[in-house]
Amino acid sequence: MKPTLIIGGGIVGLFSAYFLQKEGVEVTIIDKTDLLDNCSTGNAGMIVPSHIIPLAAPGMITKGISWMFSSKSPFYIHPRLDLKLAKWCYLFFKAANETQVKKAIPFLKNLSLLSKVLYQEFRQEHPESAIALVEKGLMMAYQTESMEKEEVEFALLARKYGLEAEILSPEDIRSVEPNLELKARGAVLFPGDAHLDPGALYSFLKSYLEEKGVKFLTKTQVLGFEKSGSKVDAVLTDQGKFEVAKILFCGGSWSGELAKMLGFTLPMMGGKGYSFIQKNTPEIKQATILTEQKVAVSPYGETIRFGGTMEIAGTNQSINMNRVRGIFESINRYYPEFQAKFPEENQIWKGLRPCSPDGLPYIGFAPGYSNVLVGSGHSMMGISLAPATGKILAELHQQKETSMEIQGFEVGRYS
Repeated sequence: MKPTLIIGGGIVGLFSAYFLQKEGVEVTIIDKTDLLDNCSTGNAGMIVPSHIIPLAAPGMITKGISWMFSSKSPFYIHPRLDLKLAKWCYLFFKAANETQVKKAIPFLKNLSLLSKVLYQEFRQEHPESAIALVEKGLMMAYQTESMEKEEVEFALLARKYGLEAEILSPEDIRSVEPNLELKARGAVLFPGDAHLDPGALYSFLKSYLEEKGVKFLTKTQVLGFEKSGSKVDAVLTDQGKFEVAKILFCGGSWSGELAKMLGFTLPMMGGKGYSFIQKNTPEIKQATILTEQKVAVSPYGETIRFGGTMEIAGTNQSINMNRVRGIFESINRYYPEFQAKFPEENQIWKGLRPCSPDGLPYIGFAPGYSNVLVGSGHSMMGISLAPATGKILAELHQQKETSMEIQGFEVGRYS
C-alpha cells in the first residue's frame, strides 16, 4: 500500500501525521533538514486565540515604511531587486484593508479556538511534560499613549467577537507580575491565551510518531513530481523516487517553491524571527508581549525566552545581530530590574515563519489536484494553529466533514 507523504517536518507536518495515524493511515514525513532545529522549536510557543487580526492589517503599511529605516525595528523588509518580493508586497498592500480583515477574523478566531481545545485534549492523552501548557493568559503591555489607544481598541474588538479581554492599570500589572517592575502605562490581559515550550512539544511529538510507525526521511530534497491527470503518483528526490497515495505540503517558507513545481501559485515569503533564552532572574511570571517593540516574553520557571522581529527575508537564514540587539534592548526598557545578558551568536535561535500576503494560512486541496493537500502560511502562529490545521487536513484526507468552515484558507486564492 502506498503511503501518504508529508513534505515538511515542522509542527504542522507533525500534527498532520498525528491525526492521520489516528485514522490508521500509513505516513512518511520527508524534510530537507535534519529536523534538529527548525521554526517550530525556538519560537515563543504562544497559543493565541486573541490574535484574530492577520499580519496584513490596516496601518501595517505606514508602520512598515517608518520601520524600514531602522535595522532594530519589529517589522523589516530589506529593499532589494526581487520580483517574488515585489509581487508579495503588492498582494500584502492589497490585503491590508478593513474589508479583508473583517472577512479574516472569524476564520482565524475559530481556527485558534479549535487548536486550543485540541491542545487541552492532547494534554489529557499524554504526559504533562509533553506539552507543559501554561494557561495563565497573555498580557499586552504598553508604554505609550498611542499604543494604549491601539490595544484598548483591540480589546474592545476582541470582546465584540466573544473573547475575554481585561484592561489593566499599572497597579493591576503589579499584582500579575509581583517579583519585579514592569515599566508600563497599562496592559491588556487575554485570559484565554496560553503558552508552552515548543522544543519540548516538538521533541515529544516526533518521538511519539516514530513509536507509532511514522517514517521520517531527513536531509532529503524534493526535486520534482510524477503526475497523471489530477493526481501526483510519485515524488522525485535526491534520495530516489517515492510512490505516494496522497501528498501534504507542510513545507513552511519553502511551500511556494513546491507549489511552483506542480503549476499552481502559493505566494509565500519567509519572515525571519529570532529568540534567545535567559536565566529568569528576578522571575518574570506572566507571558507578555511588549507591544511597542513586538517582543514576546515566554517564562518557563527558571528560564525565560525573549523573541521577536519579522524580517521579510525570503529563505535567507543568516543572523542579523542588529535585530537581535533590538530584542535585547527591549528587555530592560520594560523590565529595568531584570538581569539581562546579551547572548552569544551560537545561543541565538532563528527561524523563517511562512508568511502569506494576506496573513491567512493555506489549508485545503491544491487547485487542480485530487490527492495534494496544503497546510502552510501560518506566519507567526504556527504553534498556535498547528493542531487545528493538522486535524482539518486529516479530515479532508479521509473525506470527512471538516471541524470548521475553511473557505477563508482556500489554497488557490492567488492562482
